Amino acid sequence: MSRSRRWSPRLAVLAASAAIVFAACGGSTATTTPSTAPESSAPTTAPESMAPYEAMVYPASGEAPCGQTDAPDANHSAYTGNFKKISATDEKTVVFELCNPDVAFLSKIAFTSFAINDTAWLESKIDPAGTTNQAIVNEVNGTGPYKLEAWNRGSDVTMARNDAYWGNQAKTEKLIFRWSTEAAQRLVELQSGTVDGIDNVGPTDFPTVEGDAALALKPRAGLNIFYVGMNNTYAPFDNDMVRQAIAMGIDRQRLVDNFYPPGSEVATHFTPCAIPNGCAGDAWYEFDAAAAKQMLADAGFPDGFTTKIQYRDVVRSYLPDPNVVAQDIQAQLKANLNITADIEVQESGTFLDNADAGKLEGIHLLGWGADYPDVTNFLDFHFGSGSSLQFGDKWDDITSALAAGGAGTDDAAREPSYVTANNAIKTHVPMIPIAHGGSAVAYRADVTDAHSSPLGNEYFAVMTPGDRSQFVWMQNAEPPGLYCADESDGEALRVCEQMTESLYSYEVAGTAAEPALAEKCEPNTELTVWTCTLRSGVTFHDGAALDANDVVLTYAVQWDADHPLHKGRDGSFTYFPGLFSGFLNPPPPAPEG
Repeated sequence: MSRSRRWSPRLAVLAASAAIVFAACGGSTATTTPSTAPESSAPTTAPESMAPYEAMVYPASGEAPCGQTDAPDANHSAYTGNFKKISATDEKTVVFELCNPDVAFLSKIAFTSFAINDTAWLESKIDPAGTTNQAIVNEVNGTGPYKLEAWNRGSDVTMARNDAYWGNQAKTEKLIFRWSTEAAQRLVELQSGTVDGIDNVGPTDFPTVEGDAALALKPRAGLNIFYVGMNNTYAPFDNDMVRQAIAMGIDRQRLVDNFYPPGSEVATHFTPCAIPNGCAGDAWYEFDAAAAKQMLADAGFPDGFTTKIQYRDVVRSYLPDPNVVAQDIQAQLKANLNITADIEVQESGTFLDNADAGKLEGIHLLGWGADYPDVTNFLDFHFGSGSSLQFGDKWDDITSALAAGGAGTDDAAREPSYVTANNAIKTHVPMIPIAHGGSAVAYRADVTDAHSSPLGNEYFAVMTPGDRSQFVWMQNAEPPGLYCADESDGEALRVCEQMTESLYSYEVAGTAAEPALAEKCEPNTELTVWTCTLRSGVTFHDGAALDANDVVLTYAVQWDADHPLHKGRDGSFTYFPGLFSGFLNPPPPAPEG
């Protein structure tokens, strides 16, 4: 029986011969059983004119080289990932085999980056010979309650209701996303009735919204982190003492008191304490300007130095006003450490790409909002073996502790590893955790089932905007692209979430992972093999039926850095190695200098 996401306000291509193996599996048909058929119905025998279903297995070599310690050749790095093998055993069954246990597997596969794409769509919309302007970046063929009607660059993304949706249909005929970087402008649009909901109410606008009977404020829990990052491959940030001095020389409480809305707090750890093991280990350095200045002098910089503060002018739940926060940090660095920092604002997509590629040579301001409520989402993505080059070279004591923690099967068993990891992060200071920011969204008061999401993934299909036939949402910025396997910006992810679906999803307004395109995914006792049974009767927006091969290829093109379809907007596919510890066939390290 088909079902849609549960409403709960609870918080808690080219088939390359060297890459893909097809194994014939007889006795099944390529025709999907209708959702109205009884579950016990026997499979229909395929007509002679139809080829038997060919189940895809990845990789062709049999399995990934788990535990590889040395690079196999000059063109690749050692394999650090946790995926061993993905198999479609029949049309409706996919088996994920892992190198190590993964207690957070269901929460990870529920994330938007792992939304399932149709095989033919991937093959037709990604050019293996192309580098940029891939068609898949601008087009969407999902299974969700809305389908893409138009992306009017610089103006809006318009979606239409998917009348063939397998679950409960969307409440409105159209869903329109608009954007503005200014919180004041977003509020004016809401007050005037030109939009039905807005993201990130300005810190000083909370009382205005609460005092207006025509509006409704929906606070969002602060499951996020704003941090000041540094890359250890650029001098003088290649010196531990320099980074430690800056950690002690910034008054984080001042920033929260002056620039953050109610519900915000100074961060004692990178991960919010509401997440199990997030705050294991020692709390962060206390502000001490005198000790910080002395440490900087001991590091060889008694007169300070000159650097940059690099950021993007985009409001986020973790950073409500990036310009004033950057200016205050600039002033603090000068007053407390005699560090002269020039402010450099970069375009949002460019800034994120530069961060992932390790190209931010000064101090940078960035943050993170929870994708799922597990410490791996914060620590592994940023500091694990598969993380990006944002902070430069990785530290073995951090990566080894995170690998041990990720392999644990319960929170208590994992805690010692996260004590070690958090203490090592404090020692090495790849970044300075500043704040867990409180935030809120707001709606017109007549919107029923309006909600905020602790994960920032508000689900508009359940909302009814009064008697209006369309829902208009205004967020902070335009999405960089719509192939969300290769996006990390929340503005893109929220758009994709309305049109695409993963094997699991997060409950509406909550954090629990629940079945979506999979009826269930069940592990073995060791949590190293997960068997997923797909839902019947699901079709993509273009009418293609969902099958297990679609799942295998969706993951394969992200997992394998050598796959001919491993291409998107910039090809970083940041989430896959961040959450699953590394690519298959990872490229060699970039040459120094």
